[in-house]
Amino acid sequence: MNASNPDLQNLWVCQGHGGLISKGYFYGQDPLSYTTPSVLAQLSLSSLCSILFQYFLTPLGESAFVSLLLVGFILGPTLWGSSAFLTSVYSMKSIQTSSTFAFFGCIFYIFLIGIKMDLGMVKRTGRKPVVIGILTFLFPITLNLIVAGILSGRGELDPVLHKSIWHVAVFQAVTSFHVIVCLMADLKLVNSELGQLAISSSMISGMCSWGMVIVILIITELQRKPFWIIFCPLSVVLLVFYVLRPLMIRMIRKTPEGKQVKEGYILSIFIMVLGTAFLSEVLGHHVIFGATALGIAVPHGPPLGTALENKIESFVSAILLPSYFVLSVSHVDLLSIHYETVFVISIFGFTSFIGKVLGGMLPALFFKVPPVEALSLGLVMSCQGISDVLLIQHGHLTFLVDRQMYSMMVINMLLVSGTFTPVIKFLYDPSRDYKVSNKRTIQHTSLNMEFRILAGIYHQDSTPCMIRLLEISSPAAKTPMCCYIVHLVQLAGSLSPLFMYHEPGTTVKLPAKDCGHIINAFRLYEKESNGNAIVNLFTSISPFASIHEEICRLALQKRTSMVIIPFHMQWRLHGIQDIAEARAVNRHILAKAPCSVGVLVDRGTLSASKNHLVYKIGIIFVHGRDDREALAYGLRMAKHARVSLTVIHLIDPAEEKVQSLDMDLDDDILAEFKAASAGKKSHSYRSEFVKDSIELITMIRSVQNSFDLILVGRYHRSFSPIFAGLTEWNEFPELGFLGDVLASSDSLCRVSVLVVQQQVFKAEDRMNSAKNLLEDSAETVEIIFESTKGWKDIDVSKHRTPPY
Repeated sequence: MNASNPDLQNLWVCQGHGGLISKGYFYGQDPLSYTTPSVLAQLSLSSLCSILFQYFLTPLGESAFVSLLLVGFILGPTLWGSSAFLTSVYSMKSIQTSSTFAFFGCIFYIFLIGIKMDLGMVKRTGRKPVVIGILTFLFPITLNLIVAGILSGRGELDPVLHKSIWHVAVFQAVTSFHVIVCLMADLKLVNSELGQLAISSSMISGMCSWGMVIVILIITELQRKPFWIIFCPLSVVLLVFYVLRPLMIRMIRKTPEGKQVKEGYILSIFIMVLGTAFLSEVLGHHVIFGATALGIAVPHGPPLGTALENKIESFVSAILLPSYFVLSVSHVDLLSIHYETVFVISIFGFTSFIGKVLGGMLPALFFKVPPVEALSLGLVMSCQGISDVLLIQHGHLTFLVDRQMYSMMVINMLLVSGTFTPVIKFLYDPSRDYKVSNKRTIQHTSLNMEFRILAGIYHQDSTPCMIRLLEISSPAAKTPMCCYIVHLVQLAGSLSPLFMYHEPGTTVKLPAKDCGHIINAFRLYEKESNGNAIVNLFTSISPFASIHEEICRLALQKRTSMVIIPFHMQWRLHGIQDIAEARAVNRHILAKAPCSVGVLVDRGTLSASKNHLVYKIGIIFVHGRDDREALAYGLRMAKHARVSLTVIHLIDPAEEKVQSLDMDLDDDILAEFKAASAGKKSHSYRSEFVKDSIELITMIRSVQNSFDLILVGRYHRSFSPIFAGLTEWNEFPELGFLGDVLASSDSLCRVSVLVVQQQVFKAEDRMNSAKNLLEDSAETVEIIFESTKGWKDIDVSKHRTPPY
């Protein structure tokens, strides 16, 4: 039976009335024969399967869209046919109710997409994304229309297929902004150069594609309806942007800065969503049209966009959306697909895939994008998602395509996205760019060279300690310090990440809360440094899953010697605040940074010591590269007139007489400190013999509160007797053995701690190779500049640092 037959709209199906709610098995009733238990079972089953598929497929590089499509195939009749269990769960009696839930979830999901869209991104798009976006739109649609013209000239083509061939050509060539952003988020590439380029390009190609689709659908409607029908969607748009949007802006103005949006405002917007969706249906358009327009009209980001996202995203995405995919894929009928339909849809799928790949790859190569990255970009632009499912489902429901074509296009989506998403992840790994061959460490930066440091800030409370740390880094006229300060903000209520450079002397709308306080504090520090320190301020608003890419790329581009990041647990006046998401960010930076890294555990002692005459700095030195880096930083601090530096050298008697290249390097930097501190009463060196972990902890506890700041290395040999047993109860492995002892919840330490890790050449291997040890013995190292691409939205060449 042909699903595209309009006569089916008049088909009557008679079923017995079994009620809504069951009394349960104990009363002899089958709950699945009643609507409410059946719908609850469907929602639970689809949500559980979605979570399981994503759990197993995400590590393989698959996107959430592929997992949802597979849930639809697994739970629908496509694979299992008339399975007794699935037939009882997805009974005809409950299908209307479950379909309503599914479309209800789809309405709110599309509304969320609209909230997260930033139309202002089009204004900020440069020439390269515009060219790529336009060609990604033109190439596939041109190829598909040419193929459609050739195939339509064949007289032996099936009449239904012949009638729909032009619509199929257009549906297969569409590119969606939302699809690309979600794919980049699933692959954690939002902040990569590929992700930024793909998102910007998809905004352009998506606007072109969906503009064309809307025009085609309106022309199709005009063939069956009067001309005035074209004004119906226009009236919805006018209502949303000239009546409802001003109301939402007024809600934002009435919300005090830093406060939550009132529940009444949230509920009123939910009513607006349902009302605009209902109005769209009344006026003869798809139910999601009004919800999409309203979502775009909502001011994205905090406070309103973020509040709406927090309220409904988890429930809609995890519970209702999988049910929608089960409903969508249930219309797929593999047995009904004829060979001719397979051939035609495959041709269109292939030509649109080639067109999108070439449309993304060729202009990227013209703009000198590396070939692998250009190919990855083309593959990204060829992937499909929920927007494409909505489009072809609308075509199926409005009889523009029949069930065979719909089934084949869904299968084509699964094959293309399921095949090439892991390929993209394999081809493009942004962390490869951060593995530089030259040394970018404090130890190998001459004391007579400019010292470049990058610092991340999660919250304004970390600002005083960070400023004090920069101050005691001893910038001077002959050895100035260039600081790059990045305010790291979690992206919420938007799909578009933002990276902003704050130009001195300019007044712009600040993108995040607390941003103004941070900027003013560091500008004041720069002024008080009398030109010895140059401060460049940035704000990065991105998903914390990939925000480390911004830090690593800026560190690479600016050739910094160290990145300093706050510890995720921050001690404040009202207690300890745990920024859980920041812990994963810190781990990624430790693993991928192209220079040395310091994790700052701020307990307020360093910033409070401004009122003192002397900053008391302690370094606990054991052995290894990271300890040498910590001591190298201490040597730089020791040049400050108000710094008192104490080096405590812990010696294992069992290894005292063992000679190795590693120990010779330790002796060299210790000798350098002794020579530099000779005759200076403010600096001191002492050695302590410790033979096991008990003596180690005892010694640390005896000195841990004697300083304003303690520096320790992160990595030490775990097989050393003095660290035996510490690995078994390590609370914070990212801080290493000593850092964990000083920062753990049961520690009595009350001072700030800086855990230092020297530049890692292989993230998967922290063991010191003989080659790297030999390189460490060099007194100087040539810093080779590696050209990198500019940032989106800003021109880093305009920063106030000297040209490379």
